[in-house]
Amino acid sequence: MFSYTSKAVAFGAVLVLGGCSYFSDSVWPSLGSDEPVAGSSEQIPIQPSQAESATTTTANTVVGAAVVPPPPPSAPLPGVANDVPPVSDVGSPPPLGTSQFVLDPVTQFQPTGTFVGQKVETLRGELEGLQNRLNQRNGTLQQIRVTTNQNAQRYHSTVAAVNARLQLGTTPGNPILISQWNQAQAELDRISVDIAAMNSLANEVAADSSMSAFLLESARATYGLAGAIDADHQQLAVLEDETNRAVVLIDRLLNELSADISRQTSYVSNERRNLTTLSLAVKNGELYGGSLANRAFTNAAPAVAAAPISQTTGVAADNRRPLVVIRFDRPNVPYQEALYTAMSKALERRPAAAFGLVAVTPSAGTSAQVALNQSRSRKNAEAVLRTLTDMGLPPDRVSLSATTSGQVATNEVHIYVQ
Repeated sequence: MFSYTSKAVAFGAVLVLGGCSYFSDSVWPSLGSDEPVAGSSEQIPIQPSQAESATTTTANTVVGAAVVPPPPPSAPLPGVANDVPPVSDVGSPPPLGTSQFVLDPVTQFQPTGTFVGQKVETLRGELEGLQNRLNQRNGTLQQIRVTTNQNAQRYHSTVAAVNARLQLGTTPGNPILISQWNQAQAELDRISVDIAAMNSLANEVAADSSMSAFLLESARATYGLAGAIDADHQQLAVLEDETNRAVVLIDRLLNELSADISRQTSYVSNERRNLTTLSLAVKNGELYGGSLANRAFTNAAPAVAAAPISQTTGVAADNRRPLVVIRFDRPNVPYQEALYTAMSKALERRPAAAFGLVAVTPSAGTSAQVALNQSRSRKNAEAVLRTLTDMGLPPDRVSLSATTSGQVATNEVHIYVQ
């Protein structure tokens, strides 16, 4: 059941237990007295406050809470409205196999009355039993596929409805969207049940595979028995061929089941991350898109060597500009949508990228004021980290640090691509 509050409490508990690893002074190294500097990169604007609506500088365009470097003459200024991911970003279910696994009936022969003929009759009966079981397995598989497709269609229809409403605009925490989110989660749980049924079926087919191998070896061994007539060996040859066909069909069934299970398992895992991001979107009443974690592993390419990281600063040493600058100059800065857009674009370019999250505090003021601002700045950075985690970015791909700067007038959070 969807509950952002319960999720936040659970996440907070994790942070409390892991406080020594994430937010202690040892992981907030001092970056010196200067503001971190980095090279040019596309920046995402955040809506300005009234006091900043007309503020500009010669070096950078100041748009609300984000610093945006001037774009090339031919490039338009990036904007949140133009970069909203489409509804289709939620993805689609992977295709399931379509093969039918049915064998022709076992050939019937007149009994020969010999000892070998009796052995052939016994093997034929066992092969008939195996074929009947395989036909039942095939019926079960086809039913699972139908059910899985229906559950996936209902899931994506529900998610599309939520995204469409978010795209049009809605209130934060809309109870209708919360109900739809819960319904989508229930449909995804049903797909997980279908995967479990496929695994169970695969185990049963594996037992049939052992039985078919036993029958094939028994048929071949029967050729060596004494007291057979020509008709016995003729029947054995037909029985061996039909058993071979069963062996081949079982192998194909296992291979197709394995492929279906693998694709569906990966699909459900990705969609669970997407649902986590969607829950954040419902909470804020804004459309984001798929999970950042899914973007990080989709179209993955060999990692490009990142710029060296300074041991004393924790920031890339090639003087790049921050990817995102969030200025906390007023309560409830609406940075989430712009942050998602910037991060998703960065991950599209470098799927294996890691990020440095820096809490920047003004150095002006008394020691008490600076200490108070440092505490607030770190809390802002922790909130940004929680937002990134809710969007699906693994926490181990974000490093945290803090600094003071004489070039900022208010608390800021900078994000660098490392």
